Amino acid sequence: MDETIEILSVVALMEDLPERGLYRGQVGTVVESLATDVFEVEFSDNEGRTYALLALEAEKLMTLRHEPGEVA
Repeated sequence: MDETIEILSVVALMEDLPERGLYRGQVGTVVESLATDVFEVEFSDNEGRTYALLALEAEKLMTLRHEPGEVA
């Protein structure tokens, strides 16, 4: 993807990962940059409890935006 993903970016999963209990559209937060285009993403419930923490390639993530801006 052409989007820049940074630490604390809010992202959505672009594909199902049933072996991890995660599905397309689930929202997480980038907590670490592990390598070029590989990020550790934390998925938490509404109470703030982490239910998954895993390394994902940028191509499996979509950055979510909360404010108007330029189209990537």
